[in-house]
Amino acid sequence: MALSKILPASQEQYAGARNLIINGNFAIDQRNSGSSITPTDGQFSADRWKCSLGQASKFSVEQVTDAPVGFQNSLKITSLSAYTPVSSDYFLVQQQLEGYTGAHLLYGTADAKTATLSFYVKSSLTGTFGGAIRNSNGFNRTYPFEYTINSANTWERKTITFVGDTSGTYLTTNGAGITTTFSVGAGADFKSTANAWAANNDIAGSNATDVVATNSATWQITGVQLEVGEATPFEHRIFGDELQRCMRYYEKSHLDCQYFMNGSSGAQVQRQTNYFQVQKRASATLTQTVDHADGSATVGNVGGNIDGITHSFSGSDNQRVAFSWTADAEL
Repeated sequence: MALSKILPASQEQYAGARNLIINGNFAIDQRNSGSSITPTDGQFSADRWKCSLGQASKFSVEQVTDAPVGFQNSLKITSLSAYTPVSSDYFLVQQQLEGYTGAHLLYGTADAKTATLSFYVKSSLTGTFGGAIRNSNGFNRTYPFEYTINSANTWERKTITFVGDTSGTYLTTNGAGITTTFSVGAGADFKSTANAWAANNDIAGSNATDVVATNSATWQITGVQLEVGEATPFEHRIFGDELQRCMRYYEKSHLDCQYFMNGSSGAQVQRQTNYFQVQKRASATLTQTVDHADGSATVGNVGGNIDGITHSFSGSDNQRVAFSWTADAEL
């Protein structure tokens, strides 16, 4: 007779996929391949991690190989000046969970579940730092939190446990549901008392240090995990599996796509569909780059959906077009 073990309620989070965060170890960086960028508002760094900022050119961000024992990568932010945020300023990196992913937390209902955010952090600064758990439906519900970095340039693990939000609206379909936010600078308009849900759009507790206020200051993070209940060790998933999760939101062709004209003329158009490796969250924004084109050969973007991208080609017989493409369905 087969034996089974029923876990006590306090250990239920060990079963299955515990971590709701994708690419919490920053192993995947399809867009930048580890290169440092000075982000614009809404630009992504490592996969699934979006930078939001109220003033340009105040920090750079990159995937680096400096990490605590057991990890290979972290996300590193470097302040590019000594900028003191004004009241309306915000500087942050965040991940918006798809509604389907966080639906079982039951936020916005009387049955909302307690959850824990854990992560490893390292900074050239010490003191109190901040972030927030927010809804993504208007960013009108927020749980600001604070954590302390005790030693400069030393990896430290932090855990933030918070009760579930019984108010507000949290999408539970393919839109943006729960957002995990880490602040590297915030004005008074985006800071409030930590450790309580409020009907605000705050990104940090009142005492949070502004990394961007110190020139050349650094702040790094890895091992980010959001899970139901108490903190457990970071869930290291197979790289290929994590890449598939990332590709639901962003995918690129890593090698040139090539098309040879066959019996066509300049007046004719031929089409070809390239199917995505992973079905997208929603219809993707498509871009393409022509790397080589013989003579009059051209390639156009006809469009796509959640399954693939369709290209059009024109030119003379035996001409070749080599191109690459990206599909972006990020939140």
